[in-house]
Amino acid sequence: MPEPIARPQDVGLCPKRLARISDWMRLQIETRKTAGIVTLVSRRGQTAFLDVAGHADAGRGTAMRADTIFRIYSMTKPLTSVALMMLYEQARFQLDDPITRFIPAFKGQRVLTGGSRGKLETAPAHRDITFRDLLTHTSGLTYGFMEATAVDALYRANGVDFQTQDTSLAEIVEKAAALPLIAQPGTRWNYSIATDVIGYLVEVISGEPFERFLVERVIKPLGMVDTDFHVPEGKHHRLAANYAYAPDGGYTLIDDPAKSRYLKPRRVNSGGGGLVSTAADYERFCRFMLAKGELDGVRLLGKKTVEIMTANHLGGDMAAMGTPRFSEATYEGIGFGLGFSVMIDPAKAQIVGSPGEYAWGGAASTAFWVDPAEDMAVVFLTQLMPSSAHPFRRELRVLSYQSIVD
Repeated sequence: MPEPIARPQDVGLCPKRLARISDWMRLQIETRKTAGIVTLVSRRGQTAFLDVAGHADAGRGTAMRADTIFRIYSMTKPLTSVALMMLYEQARFQLDDPITRFIPAFKGQRVLTGGSRGKLETAPAHRDITFRDLLTHTSGLTYGFMEATAVDALYRANGVDFQTQDTSLAEIVEKAAALPLIAQPGTRWNYSIATDVIGYLVEVISGEPFERFLVERVIKPLGMVDTDFHVPEGKHHRLAANYAYAPDGGYTLIDDPAKSRYLKPRRVNSGGGGLVSTAADYERFCRFMLAKGELDGVRLLGKKTVEIMTANHLGGDMAAMGTPRFSEATYEGIGFGLGFSVMIDPAKAQIVGSPGEYAWGGAASTAFWVDPAEDMAVVFLTQLMPSSAHPFRRELRVLSYQSIVD
């Protein structure tokens, strides 16, 4: 469960204004935008707001609880990035090193230049993918589910999917390495399997299974007691149902919590999207980041490492790197660091926030953001796919920031 809740006024938040979040949450449930929600707002190291609404499992009438367990999908990526940067701190690699040092299969890659699915035209990559390319999603890799390019189709045809395949990280990564890139490394921002490749790099560099490294070296030391790649038997009743947006309104069940694949361990553990977690657990991760690598006396990263992770590495915003919009949000004014999006200019992004704030979300509409300037973090958990179905994140940002009164 979360830390004891502070009085909002003691951490510079207005209770009446925070209550608008509760009203908004209930409106989403009443209008069948989603089945259930947990929202947590933390400031100055204390939980200042925690509320639940709706159902964890609407079909069974199971009420949402503060300790309900959610599939956090791509909110796994920041933790995987932390794992890799822990190895960086051991001088095991440099950010501009080619990943071919550790994964030779990526040598001699080619880049899509044209053609169709039947006959692709490619050219040699100008250089190898680097560690920073992976961390910033500028590697030229992609996702099969994007369905935007001929290479995406090749991913689907060749089983390059870390969510559904049950072979090994090594086998899926090598399949991906045999396929063309969609852009020259370092030239374009494109969401991709890059963080799954990072998970495999953690495995190769550390010499231990990726899931063991992440759980034993990151998750457990941070006291994230309900975060893992599967839900253990004693916690099965706490797993939420997952839903898909229904075009005619409402939502439909796509993953029954009584039958979910998350109820047992898997052979392939996705560094890009494999974890389940709770609001309290993810708040602990946010507080660790706000404290620049330390939580409750446990230090996993140095201050300067966290600073470089949460700096913008794109030299501009994501829109200038070929992604004007992603999910429901514009990427004007938003850059990318080593595992996180980074706010550059709130006015250009047309949303309240602070320069230097960093964030990410998950496929089932989950989200978090950390604002060092305000010493604040927000965690939003629900289970509705796709994340672009409703502007939950943008609306909650406004509701959260308007509650700050000092």
